[in-house]
Amino acid sequence: MKRPVILDCDPGHDDAISLILALSSSELDVLAVTTSAGNQTPDKTLNNALKVLTLLNRYDIPVAGGALKPLARELIIADNVHGETGLDGPKLPEPAFAPVEQTAITLMAEKVRQSKSPVTLVPTGPLTNIALFIATYPELLSNIDSIVLMGGAAGVGNWTPAAEFNIFVDPEAADMVFKSGIPIVMCGLDVTHQAQIMDEDIERIRAINNPIAKCVAELLDFFMIYHRDPKWGFTGAPLHDPCTIAWLLNPELFTFVDCWVGVETKGQHTQGMTVVDRYQLTENRHNAKVLINIDRPGFVDFIVTRLSEY
Repeated sequence: MKRPVILDCDPGHDDAISLILALSSSELDVLAVTTSAGNQTPDKTLNNALKVLTLLNRYDIPVAGGALKPLARELIIADNVHGETGLDGPKLPEPAFAPVEQTAITLMAEKVRQSKSPVTLVPTGPLTNIALFIATYPELLSNIDSIVLMGGAAGVGNWTPAAEFNIFVDPEAADMVFKSGIPIVMCGLDVTHQAQIMDEDIERIRAINNPIAKCVAELLDFFMIYHRDPKWGFTGAPLHDPCTIAWLLNPELFTFVDCWVGVETKGQHTQGMTVVDRYQLTENRHNAKVLINIDRPGFVDFIVTRLSEY
């Protein structure tokens, strides 16, 4: 039986690749795609989701735009990483269909309410839409299986010394999500920085004989530019968001620890920090599976296999 999922994203190069991988899979039933502001402004992230689905000829999947800004803060975007469009690099088709007239959270609610099986939410951007859904539709939470999110870190951040970008953009939303009681899988920087794509991996993807793989290679060509900055110490480019899909389809690629995770919303230097209690130093109950290691060669093989199916 297919696993019903809703993909909430802010495309973004790695979000786009995550969408492509999810839609290559017969194991997942993608009920909807919703978008958040984050990697770019909300109009651009919505347009980018429509472009990716147009590339894949998946006009059957409803797409809805979400919150225009974080719950309590002004929007911060990562155009220095993803470029002016949010998906700079390849020439993507213009959207061949329109988003639905519903908002992201009303579309989520409709799909969760209608689903015969519990739905997995897969947010790969700031958690604003997920927090709004939780607050607005508490009666539907019993039909949520889990939240598999990209965000946070048990160690250092990538937007501030303490915080990962998605959590930093809307820490109040993240705080609500981690306090929700819904089972959470956290794909944070500890694991995504290990999920690097190297130059030779990009060439392996480019050699796959289909236009989707060629587009992914071109997305990665652009994404690599930012990550070549020596300050990061990377050999390649970390593919953050696709780790969520790899977890859903190949969890054996990962190791994890069950932890309590709290979100710092007020710290002068630590706003957006995910405080991960690895050693049970508090009496707080575990609220997340925190991914800590990945089989990188297996992860690359997973991507190549999925892209070869287009």
